[in-house]
Amino acid sequence: MRCPYCLHPNTRVIDSRFAGEGEQVRRRRECEKCRERFTTYETVELNMPRIVKARDKSRETFSEEKLRAGMERALRKRAVETDRVDAAINNIKRKLRASGLRELPSSKVGEWVMQELRNLDHVAYVRFASVYHSFEDVTGFLEEIAALENELPPEAKRHQLALALPGTEAQQDSSEPRRRPKSTPPRRHRAR
Repeated sequence: MRCPYCLHPNTRVIDSRFAGEGEQVRRRRECEKCRERFTTYETVELNMPRIVKARDKSRETFSEEKLRAGMERALRKRAVETDRVDAAINNIKRKLRASGLRELPSSKVGEWVMQELRNLDHVAYVRFASVYHSFEDVTGFLEEIAALENELPPEAKRHQLALALPGTEAQQDSSEPRRRPKSTPPRRHRAR
């Protein structure tokens, strides 16, 4: 590999390690001429299947940036670690490669995104599902939320707010009356 500092064509590898969950190789290199050191990363470049859009049957190359942007839009202002989002995107890419197909319907990718978002954050999942399934009214939201709530273990259900689903277990269990927050008297400013 060519040295990025002096452009000498010969460098030697002085250290190699796995990086990025074993999907990359990190190599420390040293230029034989100027002795400067630098790091390179090697990844396998596999051809991803082309994505066939459902609406017009057009084909486009898979775009990790587009996938990431869609997931980040759903996860906006949600407390989900970047590492978990990266792992979810890698899972989807792994499934794409493992499919072994040259073309894949966009609906399949959408299902995989929904599975990953469901595992990451339920609010982000409902946001994405509302666009993906084109909910036209509140009923679609309520059905999706009810399906999510049915999957929750009983102890997690007790901690959920029952804002949108009347008659849910969370509302029925709340035997404790709601308390109003204490109001603080307005601050009076002294005249100087």
